[in-house]
Amino acid sequence: MPLHMIKLCVGVETVEDLEAHVAHRFEEARRLSQMPEQVHVTRVMPKRADEIVDGGSLYWVIKGQVQVRQPLQRFEAFTAADGIERCRIVLRPEFIRTQWQPRRAFQGWRYLLPEAAPSDAGEDDGTVSLPPALRRELAELGLL
Repeated sequence: MPLHMIKLCVGVETVEDLEAHVAHRFEEARRLSQMPEQVHVTRVMPKRADEIVDGGSLYWVIKGQVQVRQPLQRFEAFTAADGIERCRIVLRPEFIRTQWQPRRAFQGWRYLLPEAAPSDAGEDDGTVSLPPALRRELAELGLL
């Protein structure tokens, strides 16, 4: 089983916001005749990158809940303009909703073992068909 990563999705209120943000960046890249890719930059190259790229995903925590994952394509080490080594996490622009799982805030990213990862939303627990606002409110009340 592949290893995964988990990260806070700062500045995003909903999965739909994340999708719209990525769509906007893709549109901007196309307008500038650039190859559209979804990239997230972090400071540290994962030491276990080979385990993650082989079928792993980045799970996004939105408003205190893991809500969506994106399959990882690759990692690229590079030196930024400020001379600091960084890592580009290249993601497939595919948003796979998950069962909601509460997570406390943390900095950076963490490894996520397959057995700790939430199931995809297609594996319905009865809440997937609820409107997102209702799911969010129930989650905030600790009922999901």
